[in-house]
Amino acid sequence: MKNISVLGSTGSIGKQTLEVVAANPDELRVRVLAAHKNYALLSEQIKTFEPDFAVLTDKEAAAELQKQYHGKTEILSGQEGLLAAATYEKTDTVLGAMVGYAGLRPILAAISAGKDIALANKETLVAAGHIVMKAVHDNNVNLLPVDSEHSAIFQSLRGGYHPCLTFTKKGRDASEVKRLILTASGGPFRGMTKAELAQVTLAQCLKHPNWNMGKKVTIDSSTLANKGLEVMEAHWLFNMPYEKIDVVVHPQSIVHSLVEFEDGAVLAQLGIPDMRLPIQYALSYPKRFNCSFGQLDLVQCGALTFEKPDTEAFPLLQIAINCGKAGGSLPCAFNAANEECVTAFIDGKISYPDIPAIVKGVIDSHALIPEPDLDEIEETDKEVRIRAKEIINSISKQ
Repeated sequence: MKNISVLGSTGSIGKQTLEVVAANPDELRVRVLAAHKNYALLSEQIKTFEPDFAVLTDKEAAAELQKQYHGKTEILSGQEGLLAAATYEKTDTVLGAMVGYAGLRPILAAISAGKDIALANKETLVAAGHIVMKAVHDNNVNLLPVDSEHSAIFQSLRGGYHPCLTFTKKGRDASEVKRLILTASGGPFRGMTKAELAQVTLAQCLKHPNWNMGKKVTIDSSTLANKGLEVMEAHWLFNMPYEKIDVVVHPQSIVHSLVEFEDGAVLAQLGIPDMRLPIQYALSYPKRFNCSFGQLDLVQCGALTFEKPDTEAFPLLQIAINCGKAGGSLPCAFNAANEECVTAFIDGKISYPDIPAIVKGVIDSHALIPEPDLDEIEETDKEVRIRAKEIINSISKQ
C-alpha cells in the first residue's frame, strides 16, 4: 500500500489521479488532498477518499469549507497548509499536479522530507531544474515523471538499459543514448499558417483532438510552448544535453515518445492517449497495476504518421529550447512570461498571436543570471511577471 499526497487534486491531473486511486484501492491510499480554492469539489473528494487532512491555499475558500464540512478530515489553509501536505510523515509519495510555478516550493519541501515524487508539474524543473535535481540526489529519492512523453522515455530507457536505473543520486549513463525523441500531437491548429492563426479563439484552443487536459496545458499544447517546456524537463530528468533531444509531431498520440540508442535501435512506448496510464505507472513503479482504462488496439488505431514541427508558425517551441540551452534564469523567465500570457489570453486581454510576441519581447529584455539560487529564481519570476503584465495591459488598452 502506497500512501500518497495529491497536490492539485481539483485540477485535471489531480482528478485523474483520484480515478487511478479509486481503481486500485488495495494498492493506493490518499492521505492528503490539496487544492487552491475549489472547495465544493474538494469537499466531494474528501467524502470519497477520507484523507487525514485537506488543504486549500486560498484562505477564504478554506474558511468556507470549514463552515460546511463537519467530518473527521482536518481542513488546513494557506502556504503553511500546503507545505504540511508536502511533508506529511504518513505519506510515501507526493504527486505534484499544481499548475505552473506555484508547484516549486512544495515539491522542494517534499524532496527535503524524503518523499518520492510523481511529477506532473513540469514548470518546477523548468524554473529550477539545477536546484531540484540536486535536492533529489542529496535526499536519495525517486523522481518519477507523470507527463506521458517523459513516462514513455523513462520506460524506454528501462527497456534499453540493464540494470534498470531510477532517478536517484546514482545517476544514469547517457553515453549509449543517441537521442531522445519527444512526440507532439500538434494540437488543434496543426498545419495552420501564421495568418490563419491570427483569428483563432479560446474555444478553438481548448478543443484538443486527443487529450483531456486543463486550460493552461491545452493552450500551451496549441502554441507548442508545452513541448518546449517538456524539452527542458527532459534535459533535467534524463541528464541529457539539448543537442540529443528532438521533437517530432505525431498527430495520433499513440507513440508517446522514443529513445534512439547508439547502435541504431529505437525503443518506444505506445498506448492510448489517456493521462491515467502514465499517472498510474508513476504511482505503481516499480510494479505495474492491471489497467482499468482501456487497451491499445493497433489495428483499430490505423496508420501512425510523423512530421517536423512548424517552428515558424509556432515559434514558442524554438524560443523555449533556446532559453533552455542558454540556461541560468532564462528558463524561469520563459515560463513566467508564458504563464502570464496564457492567463491574459484566457481573460480576453490579448490575441493568440500576442502570446509568442510578448514572450519573445520579455525574454529578449531579460538580464540573464548564469547560476541563480532559489531567491534569485523567485525574484526573476516576480520581475518577469511584472514586465509581461505591463505589456499585456498596454495591448489590452489599445
